[in-house]
Amino acid sequence: MSHHGETAKALSTQYVTFKLGNETYGISILKLNEIIAYQNCTTIPNVPSFIKGVLNLRGIVVPVIDLRERFGMETKIYDQFTVIMILDVSGRITGLVVDAVSDVITLNREDIRPRPQFSTGINTEFIHGMGIKDSKFIILLDVDKLLSDEELNMVDGV
Repeated sequence: MSHHGETAKALSTQYVTFKLGNETYGISILKLNEIIAYQNCTTIPNVPSFIKGVLNLRGIVVPVIDLRERFGMETKIYDQFTVIMILDVSGRITGLVVDAVSDVITLNREDIRPRPQFSTGINTEFIHGMGIKDSKFIILLDVDKLLSDEELNMVDGV
């Protein structure tokens, strides 16, 4: 630990990183409640396919979203590495299915680049920025923007 006092700490944030395909993503650890092994969800009719269903987590009904499907990536058979990250998304407890969780990293402000601007209609709203760790890019997600209002309402209706 460095002892530069509180100022240095304020400029750095811890991210929990995870894999989707070959890419590494990160989300602020403050958003993470826990990580659980993948378990089957109760499926819900008439919701987008990326909403896998709901879990009962100690009495809380938690909607579960497959992040691969949310991002339009090809689906992958869940395996022993597949986990559900239990997060606070816009004030609602939500599960995200990811391929595997990597580790917790600390990024300083200067390690984070602005998100890339794509000219085409790619929605990059939910990308908070690009983190650089060991000269590799980590796509930092803003989980509160992962779902549109409309999708949040669908999830809320679950």
